[in-house]
This record gives sequence, structure tokens and C-alpha cells, in this order.
Amino acid sequence: MLTPSAVANAKPQAKPYKLADERGMYLLVRPDGARWWRFDYRRPSTRKRNTLSLGTFPDVTLRQARDKREAARKLVADGIDPGASRQEAKATKVAAVEAAGDTFEAVARAWMARQDVAEVTANKSRWILETFLFPEIGSTAIAEVTPRLLLDALRKVEATGKLETAKRAKIKAGQVFRWAMLEGKAEADPTASLRGALKPPKNKHHASITDPAKMGELLRAIDGFTGQPVTLAALKLAPLVFVRPGELRRAEWSEIDMDGAVWRIPAERMKMKAAHIVPLSSQAVTILRDLYPLTGAGRYVFPGLRSASRPMSENTVNAALRRLGYGTDEMTGHGFRSMAASRLNEMGWNADAIERQLAHAESNKVREAYTHAAQYLDERKRMMQAWADYVDGLRAGGNVIPMHRKTA
Repeated sequence: MLTPSAVANAKPQAKPYKLADERGMYLLVRPDGARWWRFDYRRPSTRKRNTLSLGTFPDVTLRQARDKREAARKLVADGIDPGASRQEAKATKVAAVEAAGDTFEAVARAWMARQDVAEVTANKSRWILETFLFPEIGSTAIAEVTPRLLLDALRKVEATGKLETAKRAKIKAGQVFRWAMLEGKAEADPTASLRGALKPPKNKHHASITDPAKMGELLRAIDGFTGQPVTLAALKLAPLVFVRPGELRRAEWSEIDMDGAVWRIPAERMKMKAAHIVPLSSQAVTILRDLYPLTGAGRYVFPGLRSASRPMSENTVNAALRRLGYGTDEMTGHGFRSMAASRLNEMGWNADAIERQLAHAESNKVREAYTHAAQYLDERKRMMQAWADYVDGLRAGGNVIPMHRKTA
């Protein structure tokens, strides 16, 4: 027979193993550290062997597991299959929960419908929930999703090597549960108990080139790109505006004032939901004027190849970089932001102006959209033109003197 201390001190091994108690009950210890109570019995109708789960330790203690075992043995003695009885009860309960609209999936979909986020963010949330969480806990009443139940779902993701995805799934679940608490559909957020329960993913940074000589090589390679002219324009503009890839590909002509040399991105298209202003250097304006005869009659500056009613694919710029010979560990579309941020900081430009131009979130709340967008605007205009001139020098391959912050 097992003792409480033997159960508490059971350590995981390379392979699952059992610790027997009595009357068909045992503790299954898995390599991931999970400890499951199991009860083996024979079905009354067929006499075939079956296994019934009695819960996990420490949520279910040794005493509680034995009580569940005895209840199951009584059913068997009465000619009732405890496994089948449990499935019938679960199906009845699921039907009732679904009818009330309180399953995890129903609540999560209601939460998604209320989110005011960028399309790409909404799609990622939907993908994580539908792919990894709904199949595991979607039909469970949200108020009955325990930390153990959620952890089992997350560890299935972790077991595939998708550590970052498991982390994001946990975060997404937490957002759903906290909203459910506000709506009176749940009393607690089980993710609060899972801190440190998952393997931490390795930090991945967007690959970027920041060495001036290699930057010059990249810029010359872009000039030699022989693909679609719209893609070439996007490649040329990306280093000069260093917005996020999604903001670049969804740029609209109505947002761009070429005479005023400014691109105003509305709040709804920004990651941080704050309006953003991009001062355009003379070089950036030239790229846009050259592109206008090709796409200016439509909505998007960079329309898709198959349909002008949609922006170019999110993979277009990265695919073009691969075509130029740059691997995923060398340069990405997002890397143009890191390139500019790294060099501008090294060159002595105002760090606050750089952060505002990158549209990073501030520690304080955004006060008023346009005021926030226009912070350090005069300095940012000078910085963006100086940066474009610096980039031209690197492209030319000359000995470029580092550009330092200019005073008014």
C-alpha cells in the first residue's frame, strides 16, 4: 500500500512508471512530473479490462483517490461500468454547458469578438485557441477548467517542441479567463497557478544587419532585385521608414502626403493602437512617386499580386530577402527596425525620438493620439532625412562618416 509521503516524494524518471496501492489502484508517474491516479477493473458486461482515471496528485490526495476507487468498485459490483457511466454523465453535462454558452470555447469566442486589435493579431489569437486549446478544453465549462487540466493541454504543445507557442497559449488562456471573471462566468484564472510550469522558450530576436559595411552590401543587393517592381519598392522603402512589416504592407495612398513628405498611420492599424507619423525623407518620397503610376489608382501602396483589393502578403518582403540570398538568421523584414534603432542610438540621436519613431509603447498611458504621434516631430524629421542620407552613403560604398545628432 502507498503512503502519503511515498506519493509526495515520487520523482519522475525517463519513462512512465507505476506505484501500486491496492484493489487495482496505482499512481502513474510520468516523465513530465505529472502524477495520475488510475484504477484498473473489468467491465461488468464484457469482463474486458479497463482503466479509470481518478484525478491527479496533489489535486486529489491519496485518501480522496481511495474514496473514488471504492465508489467505482461499488458500481462494478452493481453491474455498472464506472467508465461508461462517467462518459454518459460528462456528455449530459457538456450538452447543458453548451446550451448555456459557458464552455471555454464559447466564452473564448465571445472574448475574441470584443477585441479591438489588428487583423493579424486577431488571426493569431484565433489560430492558437482553435489549434491548441479548443480541442483539449473547448467543451469544458470554463468555471471547471482547473490548473491541472489547462497544464495538460499546454504540455501537449510543449511536447512538440513549440515552447514559444505553449507560452503564448498560456497567455491567451489567461486573457480569456480574466475576461470571463469580469463577466461572472469564472471565479479564478488557472494560469496564475502555472507560473514556471512550462519550459521557457529561447529568446529569439529578429535577425538584422547592423554592421555598416554589410548594410551597404544589403542595400546594393536590394537595388539589384529583379522581381516584381512593387516588391522592389517595398524593399527600398523599408530601410527608410522602419515601420513594422504589417504597417508597411498595409500602407494606403490616402495616408500619404507626398507634397508634405509625411505618412500618417491611423491608430487602428498600429500595434499599440496609437496614431503614428512617419516623416518621409526626400529619398522615400522619390520611391513613392515612382511607384504611384503603378498602384496609385488603388487603395494600397503595395497591393497583392493576385488582387489589388488586398495588400501584399506578409511573407513577400521576407521571401524577397531570401531570393537575394539572405537567410532567416541574417535578415528579416522586421530587421530594418533593429538596423535603424541600433545605428541611430550609436550615432547619438535622442533615444526618446528614436523610440517614438519606432512607435514603441511608453510606460505611461498614451495621453492623446495626435499629440503622442507628434512628439519630437521636428527632431524626427531631421533624423529621418539624415538617416536616408547616411543609407545612401552606405549604398554607394564610400567611407561614410558616422552621422551624429544635429541641433536645430
